[in-house]
Amino acid sequence: MSSVPSQNSFVDGVESSRRDTFMAIEAAKQLTSNGTEYKYDEKDVILYNLGIGAEATQLNLVFERSDDFETLPTFGTIPPYSSIPPFNPDLPYTMEDILPKFSLPMLLHGEHYLEIKRYPLPTSGILVSHSKVVEVIDKGTAAIIITAATTKDAITGDEVFYNEFSLFVKDAGGFGGPRKVSDRGAATAVNNPPVDREPDLVVEEKTTRQQAALYRLSGDLNPIHIDPGVSRINGFEVPILHGLCTFGIAGKHIHQNFGRISNMKVRFAGVVIPGQTLQTKMWKEGKRIVYQVVVVETGKLAISNAAAELID
Repeated sequence: MSSVPSQNSFVDGVESSRRDTFMAIEAAKQLTSNGTEYKYDEKDVILYNLGIGAEATQLNLVFERSDDFETLPTFGTIPPYSSIPPFNPDLPYTMEDILPKFSLPMLLHGEHYLEIKRYPLPTSGILVSHSKVVEVIDKGTAAIIITAATTKDAITGDEVFYNEFSLFVKDAGGFGGPRKVSDRGAATAVNNPPVDREPDLVVEEKTTRQQAALYRLSGDLNPIHIDPGVSRINGFEVPILHGLCTFGIAGKHIHQNFGRISNMKVRFAGVVIPGQTLQTKMWKEGKRIVYQVVVVETGKLAISNAAAELID
């Protein structure tokens, strides 16, 4: 006759599973990937600038021979992209070790933080991005995995960019982990706009129907942004615009109107369909720009809890 597992054995099994998860998380946090190389030139910079809405008349963004040709600060999200999602294959721990309930279709890019370490930003070069796990948060029904990438100049070793990707994984919580994100300054700050005054500046920009098709050529090839079949499986009637494309458009507005950016943090609050109009609302508070991005056609937020710190 087979024995029936006792309540104690069930509890012991749950606790053992949780210990294994915690051990995998802590071990993964101690590791850094070998590095992913990113080689680029002026054409890649122009392609990115066009992907976030640069006009043909803006020679500083689209003409490599322009005296003030520049790399926009949000280009810093591009070099590490291939080394981040969904997880680094060169690490001995898989995403399933860290989150037993992990499912790739349940993965959403929830928040993003970018820090620019040096100016002027080179318009060509070879960069290397090293990524790692920062922390894993248990939100009950969901989990948040925060990964970071430090991007360095491959020749000098100088840091150029630092990114944090906050990845929201539905149905992956309940493993008994920490419930709150640790305080990491600007990277985790909650940025609420003033309620007692109107924005200091509002910039409106209409995206194009080709925006996602163009932006994806800079590195984010997720088919949800180009294939209607994949977008419908994920609950969207048509392909949606990349969150980091909206991030780049907002960063462009801040950079063009207020100057050099030290860091930017956003929460992706809603969906943008290529062809819709984006309105970046900005409140200046000293060296800090608190901002939101609203989809004009729907009145809904695309970006919230966002702020940029200025150098000048």
